[in-house]
Order: sequence, then structure tokens, then C-alpha cells
Amino acid sequence: MDLRSLNTFIQVSELSSFTKAAERLGYSQPTVSFQIRQLEEELGVRLFDRIGHTVSLTEEGREALNYAHSICRIANEMSSEAIKSNRNKSVIRIAMADSLCGPLIVEKFSEFRRTHKNISLKIMTAGTDELFRLLDHNDADIVCTLDTHIYNMSYVVSSEEKLGAHFVCSSSSPLTEATYLEIHDLLAFPFILTEKGMSYRRMLDEKLAKMSLEVAPVLEIGSADLICDLIKEGAGLSFLPDYVTEKEVRAGALTRLSVKDFDIELWQQVLYHRDKWITPEMQSVIDYLSK
Repeated sequence: MDLRSLNTFIQVSELSSFTKAAERLGYSQPTVSFQIRQLEEELGVRLFDRIGHTVSLTEEGREALNYAHSICRIANEMSSEAIKSNRNKSVIRIAMADSLCGPLIVEKFSEFRRTHKNISLKIMTAGTDELFRLLDHNDADIVCTLDTHIYNMSYVVSSEEKLGAHFVCSSSSPLTEATYLEIHDLLAFPFILTEKGMSYRRMLDEKLAKMSLEVAPVLEIGSADLICDLIKEGAGLSFLPDYVTEKEVRAGALTRLSVKDFDIELWQQVLYHRDKWITPEMQSVIDYLSK
């Protein structure tokens, strides 16, 4: 048993494909098949079920994968320490909801950079479905969501937090004087929202649809901060997570509206694929995003 075979095993597990693993490793497909077959013979178990063009881990394969990760991680740490002074930068790919870029990246990046100069971050923003497509195809290392609570045995949740979300208006709006509001009271006003289908916008639309209602925004734009600026100038109403509006609410520029029987449960989660090899660099980024 050697590290190359273990690494090949890990790559086939992550990509669910002998052919894709061969392409990534620069091997021929028969070489990958031989290494996996040799490893199976050494361990005396079948690591993968091969049905048609589908490759999936057996139960024994999943157990062996944990050991393979541990062995390769230790070997990687030994190698890292040996060449620490000449080490190349690691690039960690993070896929996230656009509205999380500010609080998760901008506000804390300088502190992270001071202590992790060898790590570069590549940020990709997308809707929830696309985030998990990237994760499932190993085109992203970590995913940060702002959506409904997600639970899937294929993913490890490193951190999660339930967040508030409210309709907001300018503090000069007549709505701030109302002591009792129903959703029908708001729909006559112009709305400025994030793009249709994007996390909390999708959740808003789904909630309204269940009530046989809909909202037609006068403007759709991806920047939550820009939406805040427009709302505080009196351009209309919006529906935003509380952390986005917190600063302006405290400053008295925006007001959150309490609407009867209209609660939406919004979750911020940091996840990675359970079969992903967690390098020390990736663990540092997971810890950074999970604080």
C-alpha cells in the first residue's frame, strides 16, 4: 500500500469517476483502475460499487476512506513542515450567497490575512442550487448558504446560525406609525428586492405564493447594501436579513416592520462535502468562516 494509491482512492471518491480522477492526476484510466484494484486486494474488501457508468463507495469503502484521509493528512503535514519556508500559496475556493460576502469576507479578511499569508481565497457567488452543484462537482471547497435549514448526509455542517429577516422601510415612511400590519398593507408599496430565485427572495416569493399573493418589484439588484441605501432614501420597501440592516436600523435610518403571521426562518450555514480531504489550510478557512 502506498500514498499514491491512497490519493487515487480519495480522488475517485471525491469525483465518483475513474476517468475524471485519471484526468486530475495525470494518469491513464487503466492505471487508476489498477491502483484501486490493487488496494482492494491488499485490504481484502470491495471499495466501490460499479454500476453502469456510476461509481459509489461501499460501506467498507467509506470506512477505508476515513483512514485514507488520516494517512494522507499526516503525510501532507510532514511534507508541509519539511518545506515550510518554500511553500506555495494554497487557494481555497468558497461558494457563497452574495449577501454573505460583506459579513463573512470583507469585515474579517484583514485579520485572517495577517495570520494566514500562505492562503488565497477565491470567492464565487451564486444561488443555493448552483452552490451545491459546485460543491458536488468539487468546483468549490466550502459553501456558505443563506437559505432554509439544509441537512444532507453528503455534507458536513461546520457552523450554522438562525437569522432574523424583516420587511424594512425608511424611518420617514408612514408605515412606521402603524401599530398593526398585515402583508396586504405592504403590497401596494413599491418593492426593491434581490434577484428572483436568490435565497431569501425565493423564500419570500414562496411564502407569498402559499397565500395566493405575489410582489412585482420596481427594481431587482444583487447588492443588499445598495438596496439599503435606496430604501433609506424612501425609494420603497424591501425584505432583508437583519444583519444587513442592523447598522441603518441602529442609526435610525431604517425601520423593521412587524407583519402579522409572516415569519420566515432563515439560516446561515457553512458546509463542505463529507468526502473532501481537509488540508490544514482548508481547516483554517473553515474555522475563519465559522467564527
